[in-house]
Parts: sequence; C-alpha cells; structure tokens
Amino acid sequence: MDIFNSALGMNITFIRPPYFIISGFIGLPNIKYYYFFLFFVYFVSVLGNVAVMAVICLDHNLRTPKYVAVFNLAFVDLLGSCALVPKVLDIFLFNHYYVPYNDCLTFLFFCYTCLSMQALNLVALCYDRLMAIMFPLHYHVKVTHKIMFSMITFFWLFVITCVLLAVGLLTRLSFCKSLVINSYFCDYGQLYRLACNDYFPNSVVGNLLPVLFLWLPFLFIVSSYICIGCVLAKVTAAHERAKTFKTCTAHLLLVVIFFLPIIITFTMSLRIHPNARIINLSLTSVFPPMLNPIIYVLQTQEIKVSLKKILKIRRKSRITGK
Repeated sequence: MDIFNSALGMNITFIRPPYFIISGFIGLPNIKYYYFFLFFVYFVSVLGNVAVMAVICLDHNLRTPKYVAVFNLAFVDLLGSCALVPKVLDIFLFNHYYVPYNDCLTFLFFCYTCLSMQALNLVALCYDRLMAIMFPLHYHVKVTHKIMFSMITFFWLFVITCVLLAVGLLTRLSFCKSLVINSYFCDYGQLYRLACNDYFPNSVVGNLLPVLFLWLPFLFIVSSYICIGCVLAKVTAAHERAKTFKTCTAHLLLVVIFFLPIIITFTMSLRIHPNARIINLSLTSVFPPMLNPIIYVLQTQEIKVSLKKILKIRRKSRITGK
C-alpha cells in the first residue's frame, strides 16, 4: 500500500521539469531526408482519409454499419497523423527538441489514444466480417447501426479513460535526473523510467496497455479468422470460397500492415538498435493511415462505385456549367 501511496502523491511534493528533451535518432547522417519523407506520407494520408470520409458522407448507399466503422477508422487515422507528424517535424526539422511538460503529456495522450483506437477499429471491422460470413441470414440483425455505434462509442470511452489514467499517473512522478526521452515522441515507457521516485503503478499500466490495445485485439482478430476459415472450409464450391474470402482481403491487409511491425518491435525491442526501433515505430504510426484509404478504395467495390458516381456527377455539372 505504501508503494501506491507514494505514487499517488500522499504527503509528497512533486518535481515537475519545465520541459523534456526528445533525442530522436542518434548518429544518423542525412536524417532530414527521412523527415521530408514523413511529410510526404502525412500529406498523402490526409488527402486519402479526407477523401474516404467525404465519399461516405456524400453517398447514402455507404451509410451502413460497416462504413460507420470505416469512417471512424479514417477519422482516427487523420487525427493520429495530424497529432504526430507535424509535431515530429517541428521537433526535428526546426530543432525544437525541448518540449514543455504539459505539451509532452498532451502529445502522449493523443498519440496513444489514436494508436489504440486504430487497433480497436480493426476489431469492429473484424466483427462485421465475422457476422457476415458466419451468420449471413442474420447479418442485418447482428450488425446494426445501433450495435456499431455502441461498440465504437464504448471503444472511445474505454481508450480515453485508460490513457487519461496513464497520463494522470505520470503527473504523480518527480523528475530530478535525466530529462532526455530516447524516442521520436513522448513515449510512455521512456518517460516514466526517467522518474526519481517510485514508478511501480506506471510500470503496471505500461505493461497493461499493450495487452489491452495490442495483444487482445490481435488475438480476437486471429480467433475470428480461424472461425471464418472453418466456415469457408465447409463450402464445397471453390469459387464461392474465393468470392467470400475476397470480402475479407481489405481488412486482412489492414491487420497485417498495422499489427506486424508493432509486434516485431515489441518482441525484439531488446535486440534491435534504438534507431531501428524508432524507424519501425514511426513508420508503423504513419504508414497505416496512408495505406488504409488506398486499400479500401482499391479493394472495396462499393467505394469504387461511389467514387465513379461522384466523379460522373462532377463532370456533368462542369459540362452543363460550360
């Protein structure tokens, strides 16, 4: 009990520094080109996700429960990219390595919230595919607007609560040693280890967050696709199996792009160089938001048809205007 009392700040004066120092990459030449590359990825990501959100809003045929989750994924990708990349570019391209204390905690909150919501959005989309394939006759009963809105609202509230708890515990730490964060953003694990008082509760939360927002979503998705595979194995016609499985390809690509680099980084974190870790995590943060809209446009027939309709209407309006 004394451990938690000390962490919760009972009869303790906390030492809060005016700023933290984000170290970024160590000893890499011409690293500024990498940041220009991040800006390009960010620019494409913003355009792609805004386009997907606009198409879903403009086309009434896309206002189905599935596309509620797709819209939310595009929104989270857009929010996450806007929270991360401009700040990273400001820090490293303009040499603003000193990040004020409150700004660092805000930066951490938005990065972790968006990253966690990306994983849970993939769970919502997985639930849609699972119900569509396992219960095709009852799909419209098991996947409704109310169920999808309730699921996504619960995910948002759960993520915000957990991340706020983690940030709140950071405010109960004293920093009287090094202020250098060996990462490209205000990383939670790197941050609490700089404290000079007891950080056991932070360590518990730091180990719990990946379980809640990485491993459990990943296990749910893998289990769902095992069930889907068992259902498809019972389908006798090969072309029917291929047709049904094709409806999952976009989601599977999103899952691989998002989870694979993070899992590799977490499982090999002690064996890889800090620079390699930073590159892997930064690309994991910016690539899925860029690729998600591209994958959905190329792999989803409904969005293709909707885009063609919107472009035809605009062409006709331009011709009549002329």
